[in-house]
Amino acid sequence: MDLGAHVSTAGGISKAVGRAKEIGAETIQIFASSPRAWAFKPLAEEQILAFREAIEEAGIRSTYIHGLYLVNIGGTPELVEKSIVALGQNMHAASQIGAEGVIFHSGSHKGVGFDAVLDQAAEALSKVLADSPPDVQLIIENCAGLGSQIGASFGELGRLMKAVDHPQLKICLDTEHAFAAGYNIVDPDGIEGAMAEFDKEIGLDRLVVVHANDAKVELGSGVDRHENIGDGHMGLTGFETIMAHPAFQNTPFLLEVPGEDKKGPDKANLDRLKDIRERLANA
Repeated sequence: MDLGAHVSTAGGISKAVGRAKEIGAETIQIFASSPRAWAFKPLAEEQILAFREAIEEAGIRSTYIHGLYLVNIGGTPELVEKSIVALGQNMHAASQIGAEGVIFHSGSHKGVGFDAVLDQAAEALSKVLADSPPDVQLIIENCAGLGSQIGASFGELGRLMKAVDHPQLKICLDTEHAFAAGYNIVDPDGIEGAMAEFDKEIGLDRLVVVHANDAKVELGSGVDRHENIGDGHMGLTGFETIMAHPAFQNTPFLLEVPGEDKKGPDKANLDRLKDIRERLANA
């Protein structure tokens, strides 16, 4: 698998490529706009061209955009409409820069239950996809499961995927979120069971990218708290178990960890994943 990280676009999206090269990333994730504001500034043509040229020169094999944290397809009608617009803007930006797709959090049902919001969530995603370029994927990320979050279980994600029934709708598996949701993917038997459930409920062909994060919290905590690789409850041996599983053999891994200096994903964390990949390749 290609190994990379979320990188900053401060100063323009093309600046992200240099930061990715500094840490040795082979694949990257970026924000196309502020993740905490609805306002979206279209990408300037010169930035699009500069990004595409830089990516090609750097030999980075894939790019992903992470959607706004504000997106919630299980919320009020006003919030859902804003989410549709925001996801659509990111999908078009992804096509402009040659990204694989847009990864997003589905949000919360606010206590009414998944069944109560399934139809509106599916309709929202169908609207986004109907107005999106055909060359990009809309990628749902599993959540940790605290409170009223949508999509902590593979069963919920599968039901949403089936309700939308669109070839461009895919899944991003966040390792910390899965662990926090109770999937013991750091145990050999546990990961076999988890990925068998994933295949049954969703289909392994829908898994296109992984967020590689260790956990500050224990198995089944339901809490979204990322830790540096090997420093959390999942550990280096846990990531060896994950990366050795056939389901992830050709799936890009993206770091979203705090970093050694608390400034985000860094070379030290990426090198840990590369070391595991090399050991597995030589085993």
